[in-house]
Amino acid sequence: MSTNARQQLQHHLRNARYEVLPLRGTLEQVQGLPPGTTVTVTSSPSKGTEATLDLAARLRGSGMHVVPHLAARLVRDNAHLDELLSRIEALGLTEVFVIAGDADNPAGRFTDALSLLRGMEEIGNRPHRVGITGYPEPHSFISDQMTIQATDEKARYADYIVSQICYDPNTIASWVKTMRARGVTLPVYIGAPGSIDPSKLLRISMKIGLGQSMRFLRKQHGVVGKLLTRYTPENLFDELSPYLVDPDYNIAGCHLFTFNEIAKTRQWALETADRLQEVPA
Repeated sequence: MSTNARQQLQHHLRNARYEVLPLRGTLEQVQGLPPGTTVTVTSSPSKGTEATLDLAARLRGSGMHVVPHLAARLVRDNAHLDELLSRIEALGLTEVFVIAGDADNPAGRFTDALSLLRGMEEIGNRPHRVGITGYPEPHSFISDQMTIQATDEKARYADYIVSQICYDPNTIASWVKTMRARGVTLPVYIGAPGSIDPSKLLRISMKIGLGQSMRFLRKQHGVVGKLLTRYTPENLFDELSPYLVDPDYNIAGCHLFTFNEIAKTRQWALETADRLQEVPA
């Protein structure tokens, strides 16, 4: 790893974004993060938008830079969307992350992230920054062509992209390169699980349908479950380090999926950054 790449990775790890779930005890766990840390709060059908915004308000009061997820399939109509965005603004939040959401049946006309992004433009109520999801490998429920088309169209309304979990650094790098060739220039945050319990990580990976990534792990290590007992995102970021300093890739930083193992993930990030600091030039 070059000196520039090592320094850039250090910077990204020390300034990583942390994604958390709005569950009991999350607020207390996040207190260990320094003020100003970017914390994104997920949204799910079971908890609803209210839980997301309630936690976002509390985290904002603790000095965090908070990014609530806005799930399209939980929004009823333009009036509801305007109400949510106005509340987000009133809370002092300047950024949202737009997703389709996992609800089986949409609450209204917004069936996916793109329709919600277009709805925000229609009503003329848009936060300062808007993030969207990108998929380095085929989505488990959507064709590859549809995913590509959706990313290109969503990018017109967004300010940055966060990549979905992918364990294969070559797939991630190829995905970014291909996006750039198509003219999508938005900065990309590399999404990766933090320091997560291996059994939990395996369940999550299976649930979200990481086909190519799981095949990569089997090829590299034989048994997926055995590999995940040793998983850290360190190897992933180490392999991606050359692209961190390549302006053509425009990698903005790290987005760590904590699944609420926040303290462990933060500790890993800082310890890894410290080890990089100790490596001789």
